[in-house]
Amino acid sequence: MALAVALAACSTDKPPTGVQNIFPPKYKDEILQTFPKLVADPTNVRDAYVTDPVLNESGPVKVYYVCVRGNARDYNHQYTGSKTWVGYFYGGHLGQLVEAPPDLCAKAVYKPFPELEKLCLGNTCK
Repeated sequence: MALAVALAACSTDKPPTGVQNIFPPKYKDEILQTFPKLVADPTNVRDAYVTDPVLNESGPVKVYYVCVRGNARDYNHQYTGSKTWVGYFYGGHLGQLVEAPPDLCAKAVYKPFPELEKLCLGNTCK
């Protein structure tokens, strides 16, 4: 948990002053918009899962975070194995989506994320 707060605090995207940290109502949509920037081939992700947003109560900056897990493909369209990312939200919006520290999402309760498995870029679903 402390590492997550430290990573969020080290972000170049500083939370706007005066913005109240609120529950991210469209967290899945924001993850889907950002995910293609993280992997070589964001289409046909297998075994995609997501957690509900959780408010990190420890540390100086209180942020909501969401864990995302999936098996994406590389540039050669080969699956790379399941990886876990964490999205940090402040003011109801995604500030970062990065690889998760090993123990941050270890005990997370995941639910299926079929929207990520169906993600397309233009008309490139295969």
